[in-house]
Amino acid sequence: MNQPLLSLVVPVYNVAPYLPRCLESLASLAPQPDEIIVVDDGSTDDCPAILAGFAPRLPQMRVIRQENGGLSAARNTGLDAARGKYLAFVDSDDFVSPDAYAEALRLAEDEQLDMVLLNANYHFENREMDYAIYADAEPTDVIPGCEWLRRRLRAGRFLHMVWMHLYRRDFIEANGFRFIPRLIHEDVIWTTQALLAARRVRYTGHIAVHYRIPLRSFTPEQSQRRLQAIIDSSVVNAEALGAMCATLNDDPELHRLLQHHMVDGALSVFHKLPKMSDRQAAAATLRRLRSDGFLSLLWRHARDSAQRRRVARHWLRSWLGGTGT
Repeated sequence: MNQPLLSLVVPVYNVAPYLPRCLESLASLAPQPDEIIVVDDGSTDDCPAILAGFAPRLPQMRVIRQENGGLSAARNTGLDAARGKYLAFVDSDDFVSPDAYAEALRLAEDEQLDMVLLNANYHFENREMDYAIYADAEPTDVIPGCEWLRRRLRAGRFLHMVWMHLYRRDFIEANGFRFIPRLIHEDVIWTTQALLAARRVRYTGHIAVHYRIPLRSFTPEQSQRRLQAIIDSSVVNAEALGAMCATLNDDPELHRLLQHHMVDGALSVFHKLPKMSDRQAAAATLRRLRSDGFLSLLWRHARDSAQRRRVARHWLRSWLGGTGT
């Protein structure tokens, strides 16, 4: 049996208002993907019915249903099921361009690429105009993934979204890449480690994906849980990036750039604490960030006096009981 050329992995969870447009865009792709693996991660809304309704238009779609395990678990299920030579992720509240992967597949085949790096639009629900995520990046020739990472870190604009790339699946499997279950912002670790491992990548600048920025509202309890989950995940991400930095001693510039990026990103957790409705929990979280060594980690990796001042300010607040930014 011939190997499919392209597999798309589409995690789905309670996105009924957005799922039809996503599926419409998949049905309009040219060329059509050989395999669409939809992982319904325990949806309790109309998603199952919507998927069933699209089945005649997407005969290559395979729906896998599982108990809710989160986005990372759903993507891992899709990775385990995928058979294509190349693979891309599509989030089910986004939609793709009709020619999203056509050029990327050709380049991947012709140039034996590990990853093709694509672009995307921010699609705001309350605005008429979309705009590109990477408005400043020029297309590249074939380069190592670490060189693309270096260029983006130099520019101070590196986005981790996994759905902005086409991957050679053998490259993913050879490196054993999988997502960490229940982690929020799980793309941070995946994308960084993939770029560090990839020997041949190329950035095209092509707008492949339209990334929906929805209008959302949360109850205080929902917001509290969400903020706590973001903070906990940010700690995991910072520790993983710190470990990656330790592998870059033979590349001092990239080592320094990744350290700065890690600390800057990790410091954003301290903007989350004042937004917590449970002030006692916020103060306890700040103390835990100190006692568990998170602030020490940031201090060790801080690259300049501005970063060190920010880390020191939060360390002092952790003793005094404040949680302000």
